[in-house]
Amino acid sequence: MLAALVILPFFAAALAFFIYNPKIRRALLPLTSIIEFAAALLCRKQGSTALWNILALDDLGFLVLTLTCLLFFVISLYAVDYLAYEGEYGVHKRNRLHFTNVPEAVFTACMLLFLGSAVLVTLACHLGLLWVAIEGTTIACAPLIYFHRTPQSLEATWKYIIICSVGIAFALLGNFLLDVAWQTKDTPPIPMTLSDMLRTASGVNAPWFKAAYIFIFIGYGVKMGLAPMHTWLPDAHSEAPSPVSALLSGALLNCAFLGVLRLHQLSLAAGFGSFSQELFVLFGLLSMLTATLFIVGQADFKRMLAYSSVEHMGILLLGVGIGGLAAHGGMLQLVCHSLTKGALFLLAGNILRVYHVKIISQISGLGKVLPWSGALWLAGFLAVAGSPPFGIFASEFMILRAMLQKGFGLVPLLYLLCLGAIFVGMGLACLRMFLGTIPADLPAPNVGTEKERLLFVLPPFILLLLCAALSLYQPEWLKDILSAAALHLIT
Repeated sequence: MLAALVILPFFAAALAFFIYNPKIRRALLPLTSIIEFAAALLCRKQGSTALWNILALDDLGFLVLTLTCLLFFVISLYAVDYLAYEGEYGVHKRNRLHFTNVPEAVFTACMLLFLGSAVLVTLACHLGLLWVAIEGTTIACAPLIYFHRTPQSLEATWKYIIICSVGIAFALLGNFLLDVAWQTKDTPPIPMTLSDMLRTASGVNAPWFKAAYIFIFIGYGVKMGLAPMHTWLPDAHSEAPSPVSALLSGALLNCAFLGVLRLHQLSLAAGFGSFSQELFVLFGLLSMLTATLFIVGQADFKRMLAYSSVEHMGILLLGVGIGGLAAHGGMLQLVCHSLTKGALFLLAGNILRVYHVKIISQISGLGKVLPWSGALWLAGFLAVAGSPPFGIFASEFMILRAMLQKGFGLVPLLYLLCLGAIFVGMGLACLRMFLGTIPADLPAPNVGTEKERLLFVLPPFILLLLCAALSLYQPEWLKDILSAAALHLIT
């Protein structure tokens, strides 16, 4: 069953090139993701054992796997109508730019290749295979970012490829060093499987391990969008089509984060938990501070959302670095951030499709032009900024409470200052877009007559509804999953 989880998306990706009916080809996206989601639940219920000693499904992997499949399914519903709206080989004009989209077959295949690579990341229990899977997500996403084939998207794609390739090269070197750290003269060679390395972590060579840790952390930190390695992220998220931006923020960053968590598990087992946690707190705060500086006064609303992802990756690291209750809060934050940011990027696509600009100062009257999308846009802002009744409020409060209980000095103050400044900065931008008069230069067909298609509004509504529900009520099975995942990250 584990092998089927990996093979199915890659098979569907190959199939996309042989299906000439666009409606059937688009249907591959939600169909594949729902089968993957059902198969993941079945694997969990049956308690699948490790396959070939390189694939296994543990609590952390299951959390990210089910979240990825759920998010991919909802985004694919949006993508079906999005692709129909964009049209095959259509020449588009937007903000004085003429462009021709990448063929639909390539787009659909790359989406499915990304799903397959992300699934492999969650199942890989061999660190070498994990590296290959994370690199696979990089390769699959490059054509997706370049979908509109504009000069700006080409620049963003090259920046993404070059910076992430450098990062993944650092991670590869770190894996070599990690292998050296685990080998001793008195024992036979130890495979780079997670179970074997955790079992023999007590005899690890400390200098080699710490050197490996730095290289892998920087490498996967680049892909995760941690400051100051985040420089590819704002351009890629801004220039990619909205379904891809939602996947990048809601799923791709989680894959890199899982790679970092695997390294953290080894650090805890080897007795270097404090070294790892201090690094997490440092880079978590740095990411939050960097995001705050760029969000306040940001002119481009998609870049604003991108920097919000940098902020939330910092919060995730803080939660894990602090440990205890904060680690549980970090796992809840992982879920709620993916749902919320997925919804916001889909809504950003709705706004861009009507206004044809990403400049906040040029967008007003959103509540009149797109009433449903406008209302959800405000709800999404409240959710991502950590306001009740959304799940991010609960997760951020857990992390704050753990900081105060453990006496982290100035860390809670900096944490609250960043959250407050980001709330004000994003709030001013979102209210500016929602309120005001309809711009005089908005094309006449879009004023008062633009009909919001069901599949443009329903997916972000579902995601935000789930995020709100997680704050008000968490079923026992979800609490068990979050607690079990957090236990892997606590000393």
